Amino acid sequence: MQRFAVLGAGAWGSTFAKVLADAGREVKLWARRTSQVDRINATGRNEEYLPGIELGENVTATDDLDEALTDSQAVALAVPSQSLRENLTVFRQVLPGAGPVISLAKGVEVGTGLRMSELIAGVGRIAPERIVVLSGPNLAAEIAAGQPTATVLACTDHAAAVAVQLACAGGYFRPYTITDVIGTEIAGTTKNIIALATGIAEGLGLGLNTSASLIARGLNEMTGLGVALGASAQTFAGLAGLGDLVATCSSPLSRNRSLGVLLGKGQSLQQATETTGALAEGVVSCRSTRDLAHRHGISMPITEAVFAVCHQHAAPEQMIRSLMDRPPTPE
Repeated sequence: MQRFAVLGAGAWGSTFAKVLADAGREVKLWARRTSQVDRINATGRNEEYLPGIELGENVTATDDLDEALTDSQAVALAVPSQSLRENLTVFRQVLPGAGPVISLAKGVEVGTGLRMSELIAGVGRIAPERIVVLSGPNLAAEIAAGQPTATVLACTDHAAAVAVQLACAGGYFRPYTITDVIGTEIAGTTKNIIALATGIAEGLGLGLNTSASLIARGLNEMTGLGVALGASAQTFAGLAGLGDLVATCSSPLSRNRSLGVLLGKGQSLQQATETTGALAEGVVSCRSTRDLAHRHGISMPITEAVFAVCHQHAAPEQMIRSLMDRPPTPE
C-alpha cells in the first residue's frame, strides 16, 4: 500500500501522517479548517499541534474529503472517540469500499458502551475484518520527534494488520500485529483512567509506591474487564496493555496524568481542563468504562474512585481512602 488518507489533523493524526510519510508513503491529511490546511501546505508543519515538526514532503493537507480519499488504499481515522459517531455519518458516504480502515481513537462511547471498532463497523458500515486498531505506548510528541517506539496493530484478519504493518514500519516506529481487537481497545481506553489516578496521587504528594500500586492494580482491572468481554489476558501484558499503561501513567506529556496532577493539587475539573487546554479522554472514559463494567459484573475500584472524583465531586484524598479501606482480598 502506497497511498493513505488520514482523517483528522490533531496531534496524533498529524504524527501518524508523518510516520507514514517517513516510511515512504503518500499521505493526504484531512482537516476541517481551511486555515489549518493552508498553513500546513505552506509551511510543511502543523504548528498548532506539533510545533517545530516537519511532516514531510509526502504529506499534503486538504479540507476536501473527496480529494483526501481519491485513490487511497487505506484510511486512518484520527478524530476524538466521543465525536467518532458524528464524523462517521459523514465519512461513510465517501469511504472506500475496500482496504484497511485504521482506528487511532481510544475510548468507549458514552451511553452505548461501544468500542471504536464497533462504532466503525456499525455506523461507518465497514466490515470488521477491514478494521485495524493501532495502540501502544505512542505519545505523539515523542514519535513526531523521531524517538523509537513500538506499537500494536490489531485486526481479526491478520493479513490486513500485516499490510498496514509493512506500510508504516520505519526506523523509529516498530509495529507488531495481533488479532485481539477487544483487548487492544479495552487496554487503550482504561489506561487513561489509571493515568488520571496516578496523576491525582502525584498531585497529593504521594510517592512511587503509590503510583506503582495503582499501575499494577490498574493492569488487573483492565485485564479483568477485557477477559470478561472476550479478550486474551496475554494482550494486557504486551504493548497495548502494560506498555501503553506505563507510558501514559509516567510521562508529563500524558494529558490524563497531567490533568490528574492538577486535580490532586486541588483544582476543580473545570480549572484543570482549562489549564491543560482540553478535556482528558480518561474523564469521559471513566464514565463509559464504569457503565460497561457494571453491565458485566466486573469490579473496577480504581475506575470507580476516579469517576467519583471527576463526576461526583469527591475529594482527591477520598480516592485513596476508598481504595485503601476496601476489605482485604487475594491478589
